[in-house]
Amino acid sequence: MPTVAEQVTDAEMAGYARLIYNRTGIRISPQKKMLLSNRLRRRLRATGLPDFRSYLTHLRRLPQNHPEWDALLQEITTHETYLFRDEAQWRWFREHCLPELEAAAQAGMRTRQLKIWSAACSSGDEAYTIAACAAAGLDLAAWNVRILGTDIAAGSIEAAMRATFTERAMRLVPLKLRQQFFREVQRGQLWQPRPVLTELVRFQQHNLLQPLWQKRFDVVFLKNVLIYFDAQSKRTALEHIRGALLPGGWIVCGAAEGVADLLKDYERLCPWLFRKPGGPRHG
Repeated sequence: MPTVAEQVTDAEMAGYARLIYNRTGIRISPQKKMLLSNRLRRRLRATGLPDFRSYLTHLRRLPQNHPEWDALLQEITTHETYLFRDEAQWRWFREHCLPELEAAAQAGMRTRQLKIWSAACSSGDEAYTIAACAAAGLDLAAWNVRILGTDIAAGSIEAAMRATFTERAMRLVPLKLRQQFFREVQRGQLWQPRPVLTELVRFQQHNLLQPLWQKRFDVVFLKNVLIYFDAQSKRTALEHIRGALLPGGWIVCGAAEGVADLLKDYERLCPWLFRKPGGPRHG
């Protein structure tokens, strides 16, 4: 195979950026030319294509559900994640959100049905954190809890469905919850959630630039994905989430998502937490 150029050309960079944006909403800035070139070089080796231009032409011919698109997305997005990431957010969920929902149910202001969406769920760490908190904080015999995890990458969904977590991914799980809701499958190395959690969670592939047919979520976790989007893509994703979120429901974002200006009609409870107008309140 001929030697591959060190970097994509400016024209190739523009072509890749435009194609990736149109397919996924992810914005690749010109400043990331070297990074993109390095990631693309791995795909050239995997596909046997001779150069960046050939691979770009190849991608243009592929439908978005082709496995090669999934492989590319795995290369260009960061998937470092772990359970109970961002402790303040989980403290809010356990100590404020779940008790408020229980109080509203006791007051007859809502049913004991709870639906939560983990958007851009990656390998499922967030979805199973939600499940562990719900299982610990609610009476599952009385509550119907359903958690949906979605991601644009099929490889991430496959990993989430395997639900096997390393010791590093488990390092922040409180000991009591680890003992109660997870089992060690490889001593000191690998853990899996117990059935009490897996029964609450399901996963499916989904692009945030497309509407989600499921509706009526109480909480949407939308963390560390909109950092890849420009303003228009953020607006599109948030409009789809707005349509899926119950009145009075919450959006939990990453601290650096930059969405406050796009959620002006929501109640901003803190830099990463927004509440949709309407819906019953208790307390």
